[in-house]
Amino acid sequence: MKRRYLVDHLKKEGCIFHREGAKHTVFLNPENGHMATVPRHREIEVFLAKKICRQLDIPIPKA
Repeated sequence: MKRRYLVDHLKKEGCIFHREGAKHTVFLNPENGHMATVPRHREIEVFLAKKICRQLDIPIPKA
């Protein structure tokens, strides 16, 4: 899955950018306070995208 697609999905579901790390971006779900890191790679494995969505407690993207 493309990183851009995952980030767009996170933003559409209400998650916001929290901070930048050395090799990742941290997103926050303001509804429940959960955070998850998204690596800065062009491609993100589907299992990792699912894990990120589960951590933020949002629906898994359909791709």
